[in-house]
Amino acid sequence: PGLSYTWLFNATTLDLEEDSRRFVSQATGNLYLAKVEPWDVGNYTCAVSSAQARRRVWGPPTALTLRGDGVMGEYEPKIEVRFPETTYAAKGSSVRLECFALGK
Repeated sequence: PGLSYTWLFNATTLDLEEDSRRFVSQATGNLYLAKVEPWDVGNYTCAVSSAQARRRVWGPPTALTLRGDGVMGEYEPKIEVRFPETTYAAKGSSVRLECFALGK
């Protein structure tokens, strides 16, 4: 509760309002891309914000590349954010929220 997810593409915030192929779930933080195109190739970075903590944290960039042979193998690429339902932290302590990519 109170977390907001944003994705950056090549260090620029993704404008999803006019993009029907990309979607960020505010429930999970997952970024979904439908029908990957050559111009989707680049670095994706997730940012998690907490209004209550007045803080924003960025994950490391994840590169998306296209395979030349068109074969995806066993797992299709998928960029995900996973967090426990509740994360507890003492005031002044550090919390690590990770973003990662699955795929082949």
